[in-house]
Amino acid sequence: MSDIYPYKLSIVIVNYNVEFFLEQCLNSVRKALKSASGEVFVVDNFSIDGSVEMVRQKFPEFHLIDNKVNSGFSKANNQAMKIAKGEYILLLNPDTVVEEDCFEKVIQFMDGHPECGGLGVKMVDGKGRFLPESKRGLPTPKVAFWKISGLSSIFPKSKIFGQYHLGYLDEDKTHEVEILSGAFMLMRKAALDKVGLLDEAFFMYGEDIDLSYRITQGGYKNYYFPETSIIHYKGESTKKSSVNYVLVFYKAMVIFAKKHFSQKNAKLLSFFIYSAIYLRAGLAIFTRMVKKIILPFVDSVIIFGGLYALTNYWKMSNIEFPNFTFEVALPLYTFVWLINMYYQGNYDKPFKFMNSLKGILIGTLILLVVYALLPKEYQFSRLFILIGALWSFTYVIVSRIFMHLFFGKSFSLSKAKNKTFAIVGSEEESDRVEKLLKQTSLNTIELFRVSSFQEKTTRQIGTIDQLDQIVYINKVDEIIFCAKDCSASSIIEWMKRLEGDELDFKIAQPETIFLIGSNSIDTAGDLYLMVVNKIEDPKNKRLKRLFDCISSLLLLLFSPFILWKYKNKGQFFKNLLLILYGKYSMVGYYNIKNAPKSLLPKIKFGILSPSEEYDNGNESQVDKRNLLYARDYSISKDLKILKSYWGKLDKPLK
Repeated sequence: MSDIYPYKLSIVIVNYNVEFFLEQCLNSVRKALKSASGEVFVVDNFSIDGSVEMVRQKFPEFHLIDNKVNSGFSKANNQAMKIAKGEYILLLNPDTVVEEDCFEKVIQFMDGHPECGGLGVKMVDGKGRFLPESKRGLPTPKVAFWKISGLSSIFPKSKIFGQYHLGYLDEDKTHEVEILSGAFMLMRKAALDKVGLLDEAFFMYGEDIDLSYRITQGGYKNYYFPETSIIHYKGESTKKSSVNYVLVFYKAMVIFAKKHFSQKNAKLLSFFIYSAIYLRAGLAIFTRMVKKIILPFVDSVIIFGGLYALTNYWKMSNIEFPNFTFEVALPLYTFVWLINMYYQGNYDKPFKFMNSLKGILIGTLILLVVYALLPKEYQFSRLFILIGALWSFTYVIVSRIFMHLFFGKSFSLSKAKNKTFAIVGSEEESDRVEKLLKQTSLNTIELFRVSSFQEKTTRQIGTIDQLDQIVYINKVDEIIFCAKDCSASSIIEWMKRLEGDELDFKIAQPETIFLIGSNSIDTAGDLYLMVVNKIEDPKNKRLKRLFDCISSLLLLLFSPFILWKYKNKGQFFKNLLLILYGKYSMVGYYNIKNAPKSLLPKIKFGILSPSEEYDNGNESQVDKRNLLYARDYSISKDLKILKSYWGKLDKPLK
């Protein structure tokens, strides 16, 4: 510290709707600041998940900037950097965990290297795997082409093709690099005073590349420093594999090229980048579409083919079929069976025989009822429908067994595997975590307790020093570290030592009802909460949408007879049309100001809710009803709510 800088370090964290990850991050920052003089700024970009309230209640010593609009990553960081008083400024993602001595180590390095303008550290994902973006090179047109073309992924260690992530540099040694990651970007305040803050032309992505490059242009050096590590749950604020990410990220590259490269190079890079945008976006959309329709398409072709073969076989026995059989009846039978199997979860994973059986039985019942209502000239054989149903079910069973045997996990017939857990912590924290696990939908085969200290109790099978042996001998699937008892340094060290595709990790923060982890570099981290996720079951989501469509259509159909019930008739029609369009749902959560919704699975806003009578009622009762609605969801609940409150369908939308 000096008279110029009251603090050694100013930490800036920009948050947007990642409350649980933010709390975990701030807990780790609080511990790390015990060995360094610093201040913390949390800039919230208009989150609606309770993040602001959480920071105010649990971290009152930190500076909170509560934006009323989402101002973007660059502008939000700049808000705090303009008033920061530290000699060094750290931009830190909310989905990170830092080691206890992290700040002490990076400050010592910066103090000893006055030429260093920016510093990045070793980052690992939620499974302990090294993240290559910990060190990066400048994305010149050539380097960008190697990245966009995929050659950098094929030859990551090459000095020619691997320049984007500098894969040829040892990840365990300190190196001078060109580009730092915005997830952990430590900068000298004097360097920022010289080159400026983040360029607000970048809303998200690219701003770290731009500022890193300007720091080097200002006469400073950037370093990759692996002597401390952080966990970065990559993918929490955004989905890295989404089409939107591709568009935003590569367009940021275009802004960077136009700003820093010659006109010729900028045009060349822009050409590569826009080509990549259209190629990647097109491939992403096409791949997603093919994955969704390929199996139903194959099913429809084979079921229809079986029905067609059956009619030809019967024709050889001189059985006549109406003219419309091939053009209408067979496609209709196929469609009815497939659509009912779909709504019963036939295409969900893992595959369940009972879902197919129920779908085909319901479809067959519908066909038989409709068949009975048809004129005699259109009725040709109930037995044909029954045999067709038997063929459809037999085909689905045989095909799924075949796919299970030859394609493995992608078409598994097995139920979600029961997990074996190891909880690392004190007896008190282990008891709390065990209760949390029992409140989830997870089934545990066995749960092992591991002491976070050098000695173990009678209920613990070993100490943290023996964790690798415990995992191997007991075939542990998932390790849960209690943050109250385990240091971030030891957690990260064990994650790196045990990292592998088969082992998952979670961290239990003290005095919270959630466990955080990330099982994939491309997916959002997992949250183990109390069981409120029944409403997110794919089958329930489909049935809920079907209920919305049928109920709104019926209400529109009978509107001439019930319209007298409503004062705001225009709003009534508008609401029903918005439900049909998919913008709203018939029933959703009850929304009250400042009510915590962070535990609730995300669903569409509803016209009605399970707490209609609580317009000015007890907020805790409303919150409880929302939780129960999500946890115990069924179509019958929506039907009951609609039956009770259909007279409120004309209320204005919130």
